[in-house]
Amino acid sequence: MTADQIGPTSLPAGLGEAIRGTADDIAVLLREVRDTAVPVPGLTWTLGETAAHLALANMLMADLAAGREHGYGDGTVEGIAAANERALAEFGERAARPLAEMIVAQTGAFLAADRGTAPVNTPMGTMGQVVLGSYLLTHMLGHGYDIARAVGRPHMLDRRRVELSLPFMVEAMPRVVDPTTARRLTARYTVRLWGGARFGVTFDNGAATVDPVPSGRADCTISIEPVTFLLMALGRADPRGAVARGRVLAWGRKPWLAPRFPTLFKAP
Repeated sequence: MTADQIGPTSLPAGLGEAIRGTADDIAVLLREVRDTAVPVPGLTWTLGETAAHLALANMLMADLAAGREHGYGDGTVEGIAAANERALAEFGERAARPLAEMIVAQTGAFLAADRGTAPVNTPMGTMGQVVLGSYLLTHMLGHGYDIARAVGRPHMLDRRRVELSLPFMVEAMPRVVDPTTARRLTARYTVRLWGGARFGVTFDNGAATVDPVPSGRADCTISIEPVTFLLMALGRADPRGAVARGRVLAWGRKPWLAPRFPTLFKAP
């Protein structure tokens, strides 16, 4: 039985491999680190704090996969951030190598969990095991990128891993709409990742619904390079720079809606 087919609920083809591979890639970066007190570009955390957060999050995900639910924040972006800070304050490990081993071990525990079919409660709402796996991958990719930047090494994001993050992104996007920037917006977007993946986002007076298969005619179609999409969605890339580098294109009846799209969400 492969990492993609562990437990009663199978993960989609390639997801388990991507989860394990991402954890291994992060561990390789961390094992070379001597000073974890260095800052992480774009974050308020040090490298040690970022790695500790990732280790704790992987432990939480492994517990959720095994049916051991935990309360963690109130489901809002602000509530999750506060829960993250509390968890870090209570967990003292900051050394790179022990954290690398913990990240890999908890990833293995997630993949080996005796999965049931019932949805589980997560910090980002109720979701099934497949979306939970996509959530774990997305979270590791975001902080793996942070760690790679902190140590000056190439990151591990690629088109395939980004596509495997989409089940979680589609599930989570309505929960992270910024009510201020989305206020009164009524519009239909189609987002197309280079290489074929796509989804639709419809705003009705500021409330968003996301469709894994776009339906109807979009007001604005956004075509975006996959890694750029995930980095923008996680608040790691400047949309203006992405447009300037030709990694984002837009067309449709209302192409002027494209620059507004990234501002409609708050990254958790």
